[in-house]
Amino acid sequence: MRAYLARVDAVLVQAVIAAALSFAHLHDLASAAGQDGWKAWAYPVSVDLLLVAAWRRLRSGASKAAGWCWFVVALAASLGANVATAGLLDLADVPDWLSILVAGWPAVAFLGGTLLAHTAPAPETASAPAEPETAGPPADSEPETKQPAPHVPAALVNHARKLADDHRARTGSPIDTDTLRARLGVPAPLADAIASRL
Repeated sequence: MRAYLARVDAVLVQAVIAAALSFAHLHDLASAAGQDGWKAWAYPVSVDLLLVAAWRRLRSGASKAAGWCWFVVALAASLGANVATAGLLDLADVPDWLSILVAGWPAVAFLGGTLLAHTAPAPETASAPAEPETAGPPADSEPETKQPAPHVPAALVNHARKLADDHRARTGSPIDTDTLRARLGVPAPLADAIASRL
């Protein structure tokens, strides 16, 4: 668990650094394109929120095409601002086409964010063939030894509850064990133990 937290912490630090630099570049580009004051600060926020919404859709495991589409759009906006402000563009003389793109961005971000947040992903259905019923184990088979339930940390259960609540809010149905296991990235026995405590 500590190794996992250390890995997450390193990723979060890197994400904060990248977001701060990208935020500054987007602000500078929006300001140079004529979007002064609070509007210049709102542009990077809208790009970052669209990236987060697209990433959440990708992590949900459903409707990945929409998630990838809007993730690429937001990434292109962020990367474009980073490259443009790296000296390739004269910020004192921004071309008209770029000013038009910057002015049109809020509508694009609103459309993408709305579609990602308010379009429910298709419910995940798992169909498996029914197992034939048997009267009991064959006479020569040994009885199965039941494995003890794995220990589940309280923090992991709390995180799973948040995922389950989010799943119910998006789909209207409770989260199934397979989806919970995929979202948490844990083995099946641990996912079963967590699901029994939700």
